Amino acid sequence: MMVFNPLYSSTRMLSGVAVLLSLGLCQGAAAVENADFRFDTTKELAAVCAVQTAEPEYPVARQACRAFIEATGQYHDLVSKPGKLRRLVCYPPTATIEDGVSAFNTWAAAHAGDAKVMGEPPVVGLVRALAAKYPCKG
Repeated sequence: MMVFNPLYSSTRMLSGVAVLLSLGLCQGAAAVENADFRFDTTKELAAVCAVQTAEPEYPVARQACRAFIEATGQYHDLVSKPGKLRRLVCYPPTATIEDGVSAFNTWAAAHAGDAKVMGEPPVVGLVRALAAKYPCKG
């Protein structure tokens, strides 16, 4: 099971949602567009997750990216418990959400020119990225 930093408990996640709502996703951004937050494609998730700390939309983008990764990780862990579906990602017990963000950003940068892969649903791209970083043995 991926370690989800206890600092990002459900209370912290709710405060992140409050940040999203208070800042509003209507404000224009140079690096990330409002439509990117729809998360229809891996490319959109990559745009949101790649926002740099100096950019004004960083707090909203980082929280959205982390929330997407955490939700995907939790779902993967739930459906791949013993007796259920096989694991696609085998991260170590010390892995954090930030490790997931880094793995996804690295993978997305390497695949930025692949329109087919970047056009897939973002959960597919994220699982591909995590599986490349944390493959299951055997």
